[in-house]
Amino acid sequence: MARLVKKTAHAPHKVGEHMICMCGLSKNQPFCDGSHNLTKDEEKDKLYWYESEKREEIEQESDGCCGGCGDCQCQEGK
Repeated sequence: MARLVKKTAHAPHKVGEHMICMCGLSKNQPFCDGSHNLTKDEEKDKLYWYESEKREEIEQESDGCCGGCGDCQCQEGK
């Protein structure tokens, strides 16, 4: 099953001698490979989908849900 995971950090977190990826884009998980540089010009209130080095803005519903899965928690009770 595919999952949509929201990540908000734009820089790695240092743990000992290692830089841990916080953006979710590193191809060397859990370590940082510099991919967070792709996120530096993101707008705070927008949701983005990354595939390879291509970025696409995702249209959000008024409740903040992307509506892509139709099965997420924010759809309950509607």
